[in-house]
Amino acid sequence: MDPGLLATSAADPYHRLVNTQEAARRWAAVWTRAWPARDIQSIAALYADNTSYLSYPFREPDEGIGGAREYLTRTLNEEDNIECWFGEPVAGSDRAAVEWWASWTEDGEDITLAGTSLLRFDEEGLVVDHRDYWNQLDGRRRPYPRW
Repeated sequence: MDPGLLATSAADPYHRLVNTQEAARRWAAVWTRAWPARDIQSIAALYADNTSYLSYPFREPDEGIGGAREYLTRTLNEEDNIECWFGEPVAGSDRAAVEWWASWTEDGEDITLAGTSLLRFDEEGLVVDHRDYWNQLDGRRRPYPRW
């Protein structure tokens, strides 16, 4: 079996396979378009009702779709002039890692973050676990050549 395919329970009468690579590509494509537009609805549609969303490794995660929406609303309302780029996902089983790079203006100052989102998908291709790991730099920088 392709390691990028997630099998649902054989007892499920609607047994099917979810392609984790494609789910991760869809996730990255939506974020690429929706983050600069601050389109919280499109981003939230990628997540399951029972999702866990952790954007800072040393804080408690935002739980459930309501928690994820609150986080997105709070942070996206602080960001202006957003530019972002996403790499090709690396996927296996029900998980994927997606590298990203973003710059925006926050409180009148430009910042750049480079990081990776670790994602786990359910059988519908929705994110049930989201963990970000990133580093921040003052100023606005585009990704380096061949990124």
